[in-house]
Amino acid sequence: MEFEFWWLLALPLFFSLGWLAARVDLKQLLAESTALPAAYFKGLNFLITNQHDKAIEAFTEAVQANTESLELHFALGSLFRRRGEVDRAIHLHLNLLEKNELEPQQKLAVTAELAQDYLKAGLLDRAEELFESLNDDRYRQPALRALLEIYVREREWERAIKAATELERLSGVPFRTEISHYYCEMAVKSKLANDTHTARFELEQALNANKNCVRANVLLGDLEAEAGDHKVAISTWKRIEFQKPEYLGLIASKLLNSYRVLNQTKEGLALLQTYLQTYKLPSLLNVLYEATLAEEGAESAVKLARNELIKKPSLSTLDQLLQARAIVETQQPSNSAAQDTQLMQQAVRHAIGNRSAYFCEQCGFKAKHHHWQCPACNAWESLPAEPAESAHK
Repeated sequence: MEFEFWWLLALPLFFSLGWLAARVDLKQLLAESTALPAAYFKGLNFLITNQHDKAIEAFTEAVQANTESLELHFALGSLFRRRGEVDRAIHLHLNLLEKNELEPQQKLAVTAELAQDYLKAGLLDRAEELFESLNDDRYRQPALRALLEIYVREREWERAIKAATELERLSGVPFRTEISHYYCEMAVKSKLANDTHTARFELEQALNANKNCVRANVLLGDLEAEAGDHKVAISTWKRIEFQKPEYLGLIASKLLNSYRVLNQTKEGLALLQTYLQTYKLPSLLNVLYEATLAEEGAESAVKLARNELIKKPSLSTLDQLLQARAIVETQQPSNSAAQDTQLMQQAVRHAIGNRSAYFCEQCGFKAKHHHWQCPACNAWESLPAEPAESAHK
C-alpha cells in the first residue's frame, strides 16, 4: 500500500479534535465531581475498607451538605439497614416523603426504600402495604419478590401462589418447586382440620405444578394409609422411585409398615432389598437392618450387614454387624466371645457418636431431622434427602 502524503496534513487535525473532546469530557467530569461533597468520597473510602461506622458518619455529613440528593439519602439508608439501625433508615425515608417538591417517580423510589426498611424491621403489614402500592413496571418484580417473602413468612399460601405465578410470568424464572410446596403446606393445614378431601385436591394441585414433587406423594400415601387403604398407599409411595429415588429412605419404614398390615412383610423386605441394591442409600440399609433383625432374626441381620460391609466399608454398618453378632453369640450357651463383641460394638458406637445430620446447601444450617424447608434461610428442598456425617461432634 502506497503512503499518502495528505495523511500528514490530516494528523494535526485529528490530534486537535481528540484533544478538544478530552478537554470537554474532563471539564464535565470535574464539574460533576465538585458538585459532590468531599464527605461522599470519604464515605466511599470507608466502605471500601469495611469501616461502616465511619462510612455512616461521612455519608450523614454528605447528606447534610447536599440535602437535595436522593442518591446520597438512599446510600445512607442502605447503610443504616445493613448495620441494623432500621429505625434511623425509616426516619430518614419518612422525612424525604414529607417533602412536597418530590416528583412522582422520586416518591416511588423513596417508597420502595421505606418498604425495604419495614421488611428489615419485621413490620410486615406496613411493608406489605407499601410493596403492593408499587405498581410501576420498574418496581413490580422486586416488589413481588418481597411480597412473596412476606406471604411465606406469614404462611399465607394462597397469596404466595398468586405472587409466585405472576413473578414467574414476568421474570421467566420458574417457581414450580416453591408453588408445589405452597400447595403441600395448604394440604397439611387441611389434614389437621380433618378435611382430607380438600387435602387430596391440594396435593394433586402440587403435582400439577411440579410432577416431581416428592413431598406430595409422601403426604398422599400418608392419607391413604391413615384411611386404611394400604395397597393404594404403597402404590403411591412407589411413585417416588420415578421422581427422585434418593428420597426413598424417607418412606422406607412407612412402606414396610403397610406391607406388615397386609401380612406381606416378606414382600416388603424384598422391595427394600431391591431399592438398597439399586440406589445404595444408607437410610434404606438402616430400615432394612432393623426390620431384618426383628422379622428374621440376628443371623439374617449378620449376613445382611456383612454383605453390605464388604461392598462399602462403613463404621455404622460395622456397628450393625457387631450388634447382630453379639445377639447371636449371647444366644449360644457358654460363649465367652459375646462379651468381647459387645465391648467392640460399644467402642465403635462411641467412635461414631451422633454425627449424622442434614446440612442446608444454601446456608449450612444443621438439622437432626429432614425438613422440606430450611428453618434458617427458608429455602425449599435445600436439605439433602440423605443425612451426612459432620466433621465434628
